[in-house]
Amino acid sequence: MNNKIKAILTSWQTGRACRHLLAGLVCCAASAALTACSDLYEAESDRQIYDPALDEKTDSMFFTLGILKSLQQAADQYVLQGEMRGDLVQTNSHTATALRQLANFSATTECRYDSAYLYYRVINNCNYYLAHRDTTLRTGSRQVALPEYAEALAVRAWAYMQLAKTYGRVPFYTQPLTSIEQANQQLPELDLQGIADALIPEMLRFSGTPVPTYGNISAGVLNSSTGSNQEEKIVTSARTMLPIDVVLGDLYLETHQYEQAARSYFRFLANNSWAIRQAYILPTSLYMRTILEDKLPATSSWTLGNSAFSWANIFSIGSTSDIVTYIPLAANRLRGVTTDLPRIFGFDFYSTTGGSMSSAERYLPERQIDASDAYNALSEAQTYYYTPYTTQAAATVVLESDMGDLRRYITMHQTSKNDSAFAVMEKFNNANVPLYRTATVYLRLAEAMNRMGYPRAAFAILKDGISPDMLTERPAYIDDATMQMLQTTVPFLSAENREKFANNWGIHSRGCYYTRGAFSPYQMDTIVGRKLAEIDAQMALPAGLRTLADTINAVEDLLCDEMALELAFEGTRFGDLTRLARHKNHDNPYRENFGSEWLAAKLAYKQPVKDLTQEANWFLPLR
Repeated sequence: MNNKIKAILTSWQTGRACRHLLAGLVCCAASAALTACSDLYEAESDRQIYDPALDEKTDSMFFTLGILKSLQQAADQYVLQGEMRGDLVQTNSHTATALRQLANFSATTECRYDSAYLYYRVINNCNYYLAHRDTTLRTGSRQVALPEYAEALAVRAWAYMQLAKTYGRVPFYTQPLTSIEQANQQLPELDLQGIADALIPEMLRFSGTPVPTYGNISAGVLNSSTGSNQEEKIVTSARTMLPIDVVLGDLYLETHQYEQAARSYFRFLANNSWAIRQAYILPTSLYMRTILEDKLPATSSWTLGNSAFSWANIFSIGSTSDIVTYIPLAANRLRGVTTDLPRIFGFDFYSTTGGSMSSAERYLPERQIDASDAYNALSEAQTYYYTPYTTQAAATVVLESDMGDLRRYITMHQTSKNDSAFAVMEKFNNANVPLYRTATVYLRLAEAMNRMGYPRAAFAILKDGISPDMLTERPAYIDDATMQMLQTTVPFLSAENREKFANNWGIHSRGCYYTRGAFSPYQMDTIVGRKLAEIDAQMALPAGLRTLADTINAVEDLLCDEMALELAFEGTRFGDLTRLARHKNHDNPYRENFGSEWLAAKLAYKQPVKDLTQEANWFLPLR
């Protein structure tokens, strides 16, 4: 093992081993409503844990909260590594040096946002819990520790995935390091495939296990140094947990095991009715009329349903609409770990002047990250589909407008249509960092089904949503093979499951509204045909008849675009790009390094100092 890796591991033995990390965790006696705590993840009591045996029923809660606190400390790095190296952002005159280095791939081990230790701390906490927890403890017939045990497996796997995606091959261990002798041992170094092979078998034993839930937790008072008469930030504990089937899906997807990935994502959706209900949300609220009224005719149907279910509200404080997992950061510094993300993106979240400040007053002109020209161009190039405002059946006439994708006005919020300089990225204006949303799960499910050989099912997730309507009036683009797959392999439409998905809409409708049905111009042949022409022009594909492989590649690029429109700036982008590039290298028939060329072309505007057609240059140096 080289000296850098030894230094990372040995650092735990100088007061930062798992037992010492958790020794200062102040635990409460056991209440599901942890609302009186001084720290978001430190409950109220004068009892401390020192090398606990984990033989009490309540120990699982204490340790799970400790694991989640270690995730908080990795939140900013997770987002900034994922976005600064992607294609959706660009630097400006206010951008800090460390962020510039990430953006142009010149970051060294001195970069403040390059710390493998943050993830290994999470892993060591999980390892300690998994090695010592007595999973046989029961309350009646219920095994009380199983949800927390499955959660520790999921969090550990998620942290290892971030390490491998960031650094390539990384030291791997599943027993806690609590001595210098252990830190000095030679550890194996595994890549994503090796990590998946090592972790998946045990995780599969707990597939379907629900996440732990401890009710609501207070994250502190918003926008006030005194805490008087101000709004309190409440965290829904179940939404801070990582579902084991979603993480399993990611492990399979990262390693090209597409059918297993699709089954895992589906299993999560089918087992969680709240995720199904929130799967598809209307694109925007009525306030958008003031920005876009000149582009949408007055005769259009602008009333897009209940504005409480608009896409903008997904990111409001306290909202759990569409959220599967998020890392909540404290609402003020007195309540625990805070985040720099709102400030970096141009919003004064931690103002102490009171809660009466408007968004305009809290705007910071010295924001360090701007939306890239590529992101703006992609958003503006989308077509908006709408129905005329008449008494006739709305679905029979669907018209087009050049408004583009409306999600961009929330992602980079503007108060007027011509004021792009005043644009605040709203996704972190609540100090929550989303790791998974239902949209994330559906888009990755579509990615898996596409690579399974079912691009029509993947396109359905963009266009219509997979629902029992397909059985009564099958869309023209859904063929027999796809229908059979949706009734058996990934059984959305089986007799057991179909009614669970009755209210699904396509994800593209979130920004472009009326994409569903036979009358919308948003049709597979048209949209995929345009993407094929675009790929031909950019990547010089060989001439000839179109094959299934061509369609799969084109639909994958459509999914890549949708990930940009839906998930921009949430920390997933570089990982999404590299995963898709590896799919293209692994499966694509065009040429050996096609995926790497594709990735390099997307990031060429950043003028990277490394040759990104070489996969070795996608990784950061391990520190």
